[in-house]
Amino acid sequence: MAEQHTRARIVGAGETPYQRHPSTERRTETFIAEAVVAALGDAGIARDEVDGFGVASFSLGPDHAIDLTWKLGMTIRWVMEDTNGGASGINMLQHAIRAIEAGDAETIVLAAGDRMEKREFHLMTDRYNRVARDYMAPLPLNGPNALFAFLTERYGRQHGLEREDFACVPLAQRDWATRNPGAVYRAPMALQDYLDSVPIAPPLTRYDCVPIVSGGDAIVVTTEERAAKLNRPSVGVRAIRSLFNDDHQDGDGVNTGFAKLRDGLWDAAGVRPEDVDAAFIYDDYPVMVLVQLGDLGLIPAMDVKRYLHKTLLEDRFPVNTSGGQLSAGQAGAAGGLHGLVEAVRQLRGEAGERQVDGAELALATGYGMVLYTHGSSHNAAILERVA
Repeated sequence: MAEQHTRARIVGAGETPYQRHPSTERRTETFIAEAVVAALGDAGIARDEVDGFGVASFSLGPDHAIDLTWKLGMTIRWVMEDTNGGASGINMLQHAIRAIEAGDAETIVLAAGDRMEKREFHLMTDRYNRVARDYMAPLPLNGPNALFAFLTERYGRQHGLEREDFACVPLAQRDWATRNPGAVYRAPMALQDYLDSVPIAPPLTRYDCVPIVSGGDAIVVTTEERAAKLNRPSVGVRAIRSLFNDDHQDGDGVNTGFAKLRDGLWDAAGVRPEDVDAAFIYDDYPVMVLVQLGDLGLIPAMDVKRYLHKTLLEDRFPVNTSGGQLSAGQAGAAGGLHGLVEAVRQLRGEAGERQVDGAELALATGYGMVLYTHGSSHNAAILERVA
């Protein structure tokens, strides 16, 4: 591969084990702090070498990023706090890269996490986004399941898909999850298990909706020079692009901002979709995996049915090799970093039983701030292994 196009490298990744029902003493800051410690340990970098910190969380308040740095014992020159949900991980990475290139910081830790049980999840969705509730929703907004049920029906009609077709996404990802000791849901799943699952918001059933868990994720980003001194593989960022609040608010929800950022992303990276060895797609619902893969050019000729059955299930093309959020779980804002953590592990050859042979180039995406017709935050990064 050609030399990466940004002058920063990801040198560490860590994840606090996801939990369905955490004990009362395990708070949001606990999950985030443990992920930070794990990522620094993975990188071989001491806490006092860190001079930048970014965090995303739905439930950290009333504390903020600067409060968490104090609790972590950090003295820093750069700080940020991201509130863009599933797009937060790649958004923070984009800012961190520019900060390192500008000399504002040398080593930055990016973290995200939440304690997110059922009650806390409903409080978050009720209070988080008044714009969606009061202005953007043509119908009363009661959480995301109804939105994505509508989008699933619309996308299915456009591409001639039935439930057996949509099932390929959670089935393929569950197969990967059986090899991931960090996934909350690891039991093998058959097609009939999917078809018989409990309806949530028809046509969506239990296995179409991300399970809410608690946990944290973190990555460490530093300079090329510092990365070289660690004497181990790192991950370069060939290109990274974001699009926020594009003009699809009156659109159909299945043609997204990813189509607009696609050409610039691939051109900047100097590669094409067919060059990608693995993809890490923000997967709150199966339909959005397909929307993003299609808009970013990874579904040839937009033959979605063939892609699902041949590429994902039969050929086992690596999409969300952790099991994705659909099987590993969605730990609130940590979902925005989950795919990046897995991408780093795969590109460094550290994914254990689920390791993709010869993984050198990866696509990672983020999608967030869901309104009633679409998400208003889109971003994607092309990552590569650097020896």
